[in-house]
Amino acid sequence: MNKTAFFSTQPYDKAFFNKYNADFGFQLDFFETQLNSQTVALIEECEIVCVFVNDIVNETVIKQLADKNVKIIALRCAGFNNVDLEAAKKHDIKVCRVPAYSPQAVAEHAMAMILTLNRKTHKAYNRVREQNFSLNGLLGFDLFGKTIGIIGTGNIGKAFSKIALGFGCKVLAYDIVENEEMVKDGVSFVGLEEIFKSSDIISLHCPLNDQTKHLINRTSLSFMKENVMIINTSRGGLIETSSVIEGLKEGKIGYLGIDVYEQEEKLFFRDLSADIIQDDAIQRLMSFPNVLVTAHQAFFTNEALTQIALVTFNNIKSLLEKNDIENKAALLV
Repeated sequence: MNKTAFFSTQPYDKAFFNKYNADFGFQLDFFETQLNSQTVALIEECEIVCVFVNDIVNETVIKQLADKNVKIIALRCAGFNNVDLEAAKKHDIKVCRVPAYSPQAVAEHAMAMILTLNRKTHKAYNRVREQNFSLNGLLGFDLFGKTIGIIGTGNIGKAFSKIALGFGCKVLAYDIVENEEMVKDGVSFVGLEEIFKSSDIISLHCPLNDQTKHLINRTSLSFMKENVMIINTSRGGLIETSSVIEGLKEGKIGYLGIDVYEQEEKLFFRDLSADIIQDDAIQRLMSFPNVLVTAHQAFFTNEALTQIALVTFNNIKSLLEKNDIENKAALLV
């Protein structure tokens, strides 16, 4: 029986992985703590380690995993910027991920954030509960006819474009390679600067790497329309937090919706309601009335969690049996 150690485990992780493990028969050890150089010590006789977006899987940790004879690092997410792939290769550890689980889940959450920020449904809900039926301060705008710029046109960006087109928006997109299916649907692929200049709403759906880190910064903001709406359901590091705080204070950014945050590993997936949060940047962001923060929940649907569990288990099974995975996008090392 192959033993797998899960880190950064939440109750829903246990529920879904235990449910679908019936067909695989792995031995599962769940740890609530984040994987880092100290918590590696929790691993005992495990060939496989399953990690999430905020686990620390750097060279130091990977060397410790190799010393413990770990053979596979299985990410139960699409992003892998937290894993040192070169170190994994050096220590002969396979790394796999879930390249696509439910792109609709994230795309739909991005649109939910747009609608919430625009029509202020979160504020209206609280008002009415207090028997305040005034409409003052709840003015929104028609999405129909507005220009939405999509940066990154993988599975999620493509799914989001279909939703935006369904609202009657003009959709611009930027990526290294044009998506022919999206072009047929009516999406116009343009340069990054054109996205910044022409979009009423900008939605980020690209991975985090050296080229995209702090894509939203003082310079890119300077190109944007006054009162622009920025939505990030991808990776926190795409946004330079200090720059968007300045943009909000100056009124350049009219609306900001973030489901991810650059320093989220110290905050998200935890109940900190009784704590004093030491992160001044997130506290400042949450103080703006035109900012909506959700705690990395865009992926959080029944369909997505089902796919994450099944794809993760199938990846592990394929690596153990064939030392390979049929879907090459799932195999990183």
